[in-house]
Amino acid sequence: MKTCVYNINSSEIGLRIDQFLTAKTGLTRSEVQKWIKEGLAHKDSKVLKANYRLEEQDVISFSWKTKEKIEIYPENIPLNILFEDQDILVINKKRGMVVHPAPGNGKGTLVNALLYHCGDGIKQVGSEGRPGIVHRLDKDTSGVMVVAKTSLAYNKLQKDIATHTVQRKYVALVHGQMAGEHGEIRLPLGRSNKDRMKWDVQPETGKTAITHFRVLEYLNHYSWVECRLETGRTHQIRVHMAHIRHPVVNDPLYGWKKDDFPISGQALHSCFLAFIHPVTEEHMCFNAPIPNDLQQCLARARKE
Repeated sequence: MKTCVYNINSSEIGLRIDQFLTAKTGLTRSEVQKWIKEGLAHKDSKVLKANYRLEEQDVISFSWKTKEKIEIYPENIPLNILFEDQDILVINKKRGMVVHPAPGNGKGTLVNALLYHCGDGIKQVGSEGRPGIVHRLDKDTSGVMVVAKTSLAYNKLQKDIATHTVQRKYVALVHGQMAGEHGEIRLPLGRSNKDRMKWDVQPETGKTAITHFRVLEYLNHYSWVECRLETGRTHQIRVHMAHIRHPVVNDPLYGWKKDDFPISGQALHSCFLAFIHPVTEEHMCFNAPIPNDLQQCLARARKE
């Protein structure tokens, strides 16, 4: 934990404290607001809110946790490669594999595997600690994803994802019979106010999140659905489905209970990815077959 004390000068009077601390610390405004919300900004031992405006002769104390720098090493981890050239790599990620290292989890990730497979050159592609990673899949979501091997490919793919020209489809086994055969869920998402590990529908402050769904099969107590992402927020499908009371089976964060299904984590799989090649401009489509554990879940749901 790092703590700094700031004396306010005349030119800073009237500034919001979150704006002031963003300029002083070099943190992002959302990071500053997070630490303020956790009660780590004080004036004379009084906890301040993010909208507090600085006054003359204020002395502000602010604390925050510094980010732990993670050393990333190559690891010889097998990858299921669907396509590769000098610019991109398309893989079928297995369930249980974390995409990039984080504090407390610096080994066995997709990034470790990429460093071994692609060499040190990929370290310069994308953001620090997440080389080559254009988009993520949750640890326990399997399926197809694309990785950039060059900065040119990375920037182009990021832009295409932001402008919704990349097509991403998932299949999921969800609780209950959905009311319509197809539809759209348009609910803004943001961090949960109750649990920082979770995301939630936030009508006022959330970012736009749109999921299109189509029921592939109705079962007695479940629905087998295809979900197409128009946006790609963290945990989007899982939160949207839980919010409309059809949570993904076996979802440890948003599910109703732990189900007796032969799968580790949520019954969700990225089955289809289509995009324009960032260099050749060829239209590319990839399918990742339904893994055995998810097939077994579907078979058991059909029997019930």
